[in-house]
Amino acid sequence: GNTLEVTRGVEEALRAMAPGLTGIRVDTEIFRPATLIEKSVDNLSRAMVVGFILVVLILILFLFEWRVALISVVTIPLSLVAAGLVLYWAGATINTMVLAGLVIALGVLVDDAIIDIENIVRRIRQHRRQGSTASTASIILDASLEVRGPIVQATMIILVTTVPIFLLGGLTGAFFRPMALAYGLAILASLLVALTVIPALALMLLAKAPIERRHSPVVGWLQRGYTALLARITPRPLLAYGTVALVMASGVFVVPRLGQSLFPAFKERDFLMHFVAQPGTSREEMVRITTQASKELRAIPGVRNFGAHIGQGTLADEVVGMNFAENWISIDPSADYDKTLAAVQRVVDGYPGLQRDVQTYLKERTKEVLTGTGEAIVVRIYGNDFDTLRQQAEEVRELLSATDGIVEEHVSLQTNIPQLEIEVDLAKASAYGIKPGEVRRTAAMFVASEEAGDIWRDGKNYEIHVWSVPEARNSIESVRELLIDAPDGRKVRLGDLANLKMTPTPNIVNRENNSRRIDVGANVAEGKDLGAVAGEVKRRLQQVSFPRGYHAEMLGEFQEAQSAQRRLLLYSGIALVGILLLLVTAFNSWRLAFLVLLTLPMALVGGVLAAYLGGGVLSLGSLVGFFTVLGIAARNGILMVNHFQHLERAEGETFGRDLVLRGARERLSPILMTSLATGLALVPLVVAGSLPGHEIEHPMAVVILGGLVTSTLLNLFVLPSLYLRFGEHRRTSRGWVQRAFSRATVRSRPQVESG
Repeated sequence: GNTLEVTRGVEEALRAMAPGLTGIRVDTEIFRPATLIEKSVDNLSRAMVVGFILVVLILILFLFEWRVALISVVTIPLSLVAAGLVLYWAGATINTMVLAGLVIALGVLVDDAIIDIENIVRRIRQHRRQGSTASTASIILDASLEVRGPIVQATMIILVTTVPIFLLGGLTGAFFRPMALAYGLAILASLLVALTVIPALALMLLAKAPIERRHSPVVGWLQRGYTALLARITPRPLLAYGTVALVMASGVFVVPRLGQSLFPAFKERDFLMHFVAQPGTSREEMVRITTQASKELRAIPGVRNFGAHIGQGTLADEVVGMNFAENWISIDPSADYDKTLAAVQRVVDGYPGLQRDVQTYLKERTKEVLTGTGEAIVVRIYGNDFDTLRQQAEEVRELLSATDGIVEEHVSLQTNIPQLEIEVDLAKASAYGIKPGEVRRTAAMFVASEEAGDIWRDGKNYEIHVWSVPEARNSIESVRELLIDAPDGRKVRLGDLANLKMTPTPNIVNRENNSRRIDVGANVAEGKDLGAVAGEVKRRLQQVSFPRGYHAEMLGEFQEAQSAQRRLLLYSGIALVGILLLLVTAFNSWRLAFLVLLTLPMALVGGVLAAYLGGGVLSLGSLVGFFTVLGIAARNGILMVNHFQHLERAEGETFGRDLVLRGARERLSPILMTSLATGLALVPLVVAGSLPGHEIEHPMAVVILGGLVTSTLLNLFVLPSLYLRFGEHRRTSRGWVQRAFSRATVRSRPQVESG
């Protein structure tokens, strides 16, 4: 369901019930997931507005004509509304991941429109300078058709790069698919707007506008400087190639030093803490501990409330014993988040006799979905004998405790507890005419109670249980004195029918894959790299010798991150094949397609360096950002190379240095505009940091921004040199054979004629 709607409905119902709850105060703020959602949506919406303003400013700066800028800007609301309508018709809701997809797409939305309108404006100015008599409508049509192919192919490449995200399964797929869907729908909508609305608006607003009189001084200055610099690079491209090699080497050097993480820490202000004591701990002791913790936690500045439950009903969603307590607190929005959390952690650490933790709800749910437990790293040991399992688990726990970065290591509470065992003497029971099963059922009812029915009173349902008085079941001797009815009406002592003794029995038996199992769990210290810590644990685990029939597996966040990365790498191969085929379609040349494809790793290096400088940790959000960079870099490569081909084939330019300089100069403005628009739209996410709602998008934006820098430099300075070296149109091998044959024929003719 919709969390916000459910929360508002519950709060409205409580307000309606308030007059009938005299003297009772209901606190709805102790655990309220809607608070994080509302804050996240608010932060993402603010980032979208700021990004939109920055995109508009860059368009005005480059286009220098309000009509042209307006035509480009219209693409953004139209595309967002179109994507929103499709999501609405599909029954989706605007959650933080959907909104994140729209924010990341914000700068990309105007790219197709920029390319289209920039080419239209350039052609209109060119025709008017030449005194052409062609109608504005025909000029706009020809200009739109000139870039229509590259626009479609470039957009298809961006969409192809989202395919690996859609193919992700499990928890990671559930997280990122809504974002990829919103991003893809917005990009597709922007393509339709660029192909239909932009030419129509251009005809309406530019037909009589004196756009040839106004030129952006910034664009003119950039074109002059860029052309002069490129003219020096193209004859001697070794410097450019050397720079590329150096940047690539730095990327290769940095990659092994990057940490790994599944998801970043979510900035929730509602926290839960588990206090788990030894099985058999009394209710009174758990109440005492919880009450004391409540006083200490509420004394921390910034903690505004506290709630807890001890144990859980047998019909609840998570059945636990009386030794289990779950505590909740919420932090005031005005309090310092990190400082308050550190104070809470110190209080919780003051209860060393318990298994304890401090987690946000999202983090705990993530871990439990992955492993069924709430720890970041879980070593699950399989075998048959409980004593051997516990012995091996204790050895692994000691190994974890000696690992740098590991905290809160513990063995799951699978221990022996005293249990009353009743073994019926069949001969004695039959002598009294009592069935063995009747003896066991009656004894169980006396000792543990049995439900006999239900009764309704004051609108509440009460279970009716048959149970002996406490004095009759507090010791083995008293249990032996319990009386059981014989068929002939006699009362027989339980001790006369069965042997009673206390035996050690496992408090819980966990099985998986036809084997018993026990877990050793641990968390990673704040500021430590999950990947490095998990890697060290895995290395040390290989040194542990397990008896025959016993083995261990590592589970948790790290394993899920590794699995997701492997799947992304596999699916990225599919995406690269799709990109290659689209490049071949765009260039009609395998050689040029491979040329552009081989430049893409250079674009990714910028993302790698940005991730390293921005914290040194690669989360799944960062990896998704690399796919976005891949699409943008390939798109800019298509625009540049396709324009070179157009100048040669359609405008009669001779292949060579002048063609490359002219094509690069004419493509400078749209490439810079699209890159700056995409980058500036992400600046609010990068600058704001890991605010609520930005936790996944911030590292993604850092990677995209870094990749944009290197991909733009690559397309502007390296790709022209590569095209000049490898881009000359060559005929097929069949044409080479024909040319060779014709040359041989020409050489042989004089000999025939002279004869």
